[in-house]
Amino acid sequence: MPRKKPVEVESWHDTKDWSSAHRERMTVGQRVADAVASGMGSWQFIIAQTVFVVAWMTLNIVEVATHRWDPYPFILLNLLFSTQAAYAAPIIMMSQNRSAERDRYQASADYRTNVEAKRDIERVQKQLARIENDKLDRILQVVDERSAGPQGA
Repeated sequence: MPRKKPVEVESWHDTKDWSSAHRERMTVGQRVADAVASGMGSWQFIIAQTVFVVAWMTLNIVEVATHRWDPYPFILLNLLFSTQAAYAAPIIMMSQNRSAERDRYQASADYRTNVEAKRDIERVQKQLARIENDKLDRILQVVDERSAGPQGA
């Protein structure tokens, strides 16, 4: 699978934030993986899965209509969890990799912003130093003129 070229920060730096530019590049599969990882990492999922497990175990222990489809030690339930884990782990890792990629884009954008700010600050400092030197030169000129005026008379 060919790797995508990273977003050039300069091409979108002035018009978009890093997050929206990164989001626009995501494929449908990447968006689905992020949604699955987000869903599985929520309290809603944990609560729903807990309710499902409790119901499953209760129905199998109580023997609904004397037919238990998954008697103790709940082999089918373990198989369902194993299958869920087998798919969930790589999907969550894909989402974490994209999160790290987003962090790299943000760091790059922050770095460029900091470099631009440093350049601007240095430029302002140079202008202020020039203005200060010009004012000092004028003050010295005025002092020289005033000190030379009364002595020459």
